[in-house]
Amino acid sequence: MLNIIGPDWLIVVALVLFGLVVGSFLNVVIRRLPVMLERQWRSECQALLAEDGGAGEAIAAEERFDLVTPRSRCPECATPVRAVDNIPVLSWLLLRGRCRGCGKRIGVEYPIVEIASAVLAVVAIWHFGTGWMGLFAIVFSWGLLTAAVIDLHTTLLPDDLTLPLLWLGLVGAALGVTGVTPVDAIIGAAVGYLILWGLFHAFRLLTGKEGMGYGDFKLLAALGAWTGWQGLPVTILLSSVVGAAVGIGLIVALGRDRNIPIPFGPYLAAGGWVALFWGDELTRAYLTSVA
Repeated sequence: MLNIIGPDWLIVVALVLFGLVVGSFLNVVIRRLPVMLERQWRSECQALLAEDGGAGEAIAAEERFDLVTPRSRCPECATPVRAVDNIPVLSWLLLRGRCRGCGKRIGVEYPIVEIASAVLAVVAIWHFGTGWMGLFAIVFSWGLLTAAVIDLHTTLLPDDLTLPLLWLGLVGAALGVTGVTPVDAIIGAAVGYLILWGLFHAFRLLTGKEGMGYGDFKLLAALGAWTGWQGLPVTILLSSVVGAAVGIGLIVALGRDRNIPIPFGPYLAAGGWVALFWGDELTRAYLTSVA
């Protein structure tokens, strides 16, 4: 653990600053990755139609769009964001949450993601120390944060995020970094995927509806790789309880339409994050209480 009031405060400051910068980049990923995937899917569909001799509509050449190009700009007036207006959190505060060009409101989500990125980095190093596990935990936390926010916006959990998290968990187990044996990590990944896969098909057989997406299967598989199969009960319990409470609250308090899907990824991510950091303590506390 870090000594916040001792010499380690310099590490904390560096982590906060770096976490804020990374959080700014995560905002770019959150906004652009779904658009990049949509363009990719559209292009692939057009290619398939052309191969099959279909008469699909031709798509005009699109401007290059990735995580680097084009420069960040206001979606309303297309004014490029100047470097001085792109300082994490501070610029949002100085601009009072509005575009310098047109005055359109800039969502509070931007500074929230940046602050969350910094806080997650500090908590990871505070809990696991400055070794390899601390670094792996930071990447794990940032990956879950990005996936959760994208799922909230789009109800999609991109393979570009869930699969790297899965493989990093397996590699961490193989290298002895995560404290999970390779066998437990592999079993955790397989069981995590199969649990939600089974629930998905059971729900579809009973109701004729699809209750979740395949991205949820892959995310729980990734969490199982990080925590081992032993961490899955805590992950599933926490995510289910919180997800159900939030869902019921939205329906009762806000009158949300029950037919509008509620993304499960954010709750899985939160449950998996807690399981990695404090799963053993929670399990021991539960076993002690029922003993």
